[in-house]
Amino acid sequence: MGKDRIHVSRRKFLIGPAAAAITSPFVNSASARSADRLRHAGIGVGGMGAGDLKQLVSHGRVDIIALCDVDENNLKRAAELYPNARCYADWRELLTKEGGNIDSVNVSVPDHNHFVIAHAAIQAGKHVYCQKPMCHDVAEVRELTRAAQKAKVVTQLGTQHAGSSGDRTAVEWLKRGLIGKVRHVYLCSNRPGAIDRYRLVGPRPQGEQIPPSTLNWDLWIGTAPYRPYHPEIYHPVTWRAWQDFGTGWSGDIGCHIFDAVWKGLELQSPKSVIAEVQKSWEESAARRGDTWPQSDHITWVFPGNRMTEGKELPVEWFDGLMYPPEEIRALYSGGEYPAESAMVVGTKGALLIPHGGTPVLLPENNFTNVQEPTIPARNHYHHFVDACLGGERTESRFEVSGPMTEAILLGTVAIRVPGVELKWDAKRMRFPNYPEADRYIKRTYREGWRVAGLF
Repeated sequence: MGKDRIHVSRRKFLIGPAAAAITSPFVNSASARSADRLRHAGIGVGGMGAGDLKQLVSHGRVDIIALCDVDENNLKRAAELYPNARCYADWRELLTKEGGNIDSVNVSVPDHNHFVIAHAAIQAGKHVYCQKPMCHDVAEVRELTRAAQKAKVVTQLGTQHAGSSGDRTAVEWLKRGLIGKVRHVYLCSNRPGAIDRYRLVGPRPQGEQIPPSTLNWDLWIGTAPYRPYHPEIYHPVTWRAWQDFGTGWSGDIGCHIFDAVWKGLELQSPKSVIAEVQKSWEESAARRGDTWPQSDHITWVFPGNRMTEGKELPVEWFDGLMYPPEEIRALYSGGEYPAESAMVVGTKGALLIPHGGTPVLLPENNFTNVQEPTIPARNHYHHFVDACLGGERTESRFEVSGPMTEAILLGTVAIRVPGVELKWDAKRMRFPNYPEADRYIKRTYREGWRVAGLF
């Protein structure tokens, strides 16, 4: 790939006086196109982004028009797979130059830059597939959901397991009320090895190292507060451990584990949330201000509905070295309790939803006459493409997944003020009983990256 195919200019794409704000300069040109092909741009093409593109292209009716990544090595690898695509380092330049050539984008970059990219694409009239969680902050999710509905574009959150036969069956069983009225939900992600691999203790290293010439560090930082580059602890994967960039383990994997429960029980905004965290993190001011804990336990209280036993429904999350209660794990006698799963307890039984597996009605001998719904798996990415080409609505559109992501990110707020029950005013987006936590609902972007009138 020649250097003439990679565009790296940043200054000329900063919008507004003294480059103080990013508005929405991207024009949705109504150029001629074939109605049976989707013209697509990949924004973030390494790691998960590479997998996203591979899945989208496998649909057979997708043309990759443009590629974007701040890491030239990622861009080169992607360009070898999609040689006809034009390449960019700066997503703003891509949207400006390719606005009339593309119909959709996937946003597969670190969490802290999800909103600014997805929002600009939506304002330009582009369909958006966005990796989970939708955004870094609750306020970003609310605004992105609103913008997508207003623009009437197709959206899909990257909860690819939502298309699996297992998750789709779980949603159906919950909606049918097979376990009676729901009393309690237990979610967990106790994946072996995840603590050491993804949850850095910190603190930040002292000093500064020069980024490799192939990485545009300033573009990678994007909306977050600037910090010096250091190898291995930020790019490409371990950024999730840091509060400025990621949303903790619950923000990342929680979207997968919560998805079928959220859809099956038709949940709305929670009434309150509280978190318990590991003592070593709670007692360290340096860690609490910079990294996410390696273990936490979050409890939401949702308003009850026609599917719940009471007027309130407790939903608990456990990760790291904090586990669901032993008596809940003992409900499953089919072997080792799934490390990543949801257990929904009702008045007539329970439903275990293993992440990536087949749901199980418990106790099993009480449900021998239940015929498993013949719900086939479907490709989550293909479903997005089909919707963009005029098919049925996506199952994880922002209208559905936005409120779920808000609830999950309220859990990350609770983590930052452990032990405090936060009462949530969803309409006003604030914690009336503990306003000190309101500052975690919405960030102020760094100079040069602010979105006019929003962040």
